[in-house]
Amino acid sequence: MITLYGEGRGFRVAWLLEEMGRPYNMRPVDLLDGLEKDSEFLAINPAGFIPAIVDGDTVMVESIAIMEYLLARYGPTPFAPTPDDPTFPVYQQFLHMGEAGLAGPINAIVATHILAPENQRENRTTEWALDIFRSRLGLVSRQLARTSHIAGDDFTAADISVTYALQFAQRTTGFTFGAAELDYIDRTTARAGYQRAMDNFPATKAWVAGLAGVN
Repeated sequence: MITLYGEGRGFRVAWLLEEMGRPYNMRPVDLLDGLEKDSEFLAINPAGFIPAIVDGDTVMVESIAIMEYLLARYGPTPFAPTPDDPTFPVYQQFLHMGEAGLAGPINAIVATHILAPENQRENRTTEWALDIFRSRLGLVSRQLARTSHIAGDDFTAADISVTYALQFAQRTTGFTFGAAELDYIDRTTARAGYQRAMDNFPATKAWVAGLAGVN
């Protein structure tokens, strides 16, 4: 049985596992309170960040790397086109862009807004990060003008990666998307796999409900 440590970007992993029909155990990790006492998790990832998985003798960190491992280990699967598929280059590009070009820059903004004094929260770094996000978002928007999903007409793991990043920007910075991006998010998050993953992530579900003003 796969054990998934941590929520946050672990949601990508859980969503993929749900889509693939792979059973897993969700093990919460509190990064803000008492992480130094969580010896079990620190033995898995001494660097102390989430997510991480344990799959038999395999231990992995980094959400996109974990997704690629699962797709290869338990494939073939329709959620990852093969290298000879014409959609593979676009799939590979956006699978990684979901973190490197989208969620990563937003993370820099979020960390600054949380940790910096109020008069230092808008600075050159946050402006740069937002510019990076917007430039990569332009590639997402252009792709969605061509196809219903990010790598073509079919849902793939790249959609999980990109959707997570777009929702992360919405939920943390209040970023406003256009109609095409909002329709895309509605399509991907309407999937049963997304809903099951959300049900297994109580802290994330409660946070999202709080943002929406739902008791």
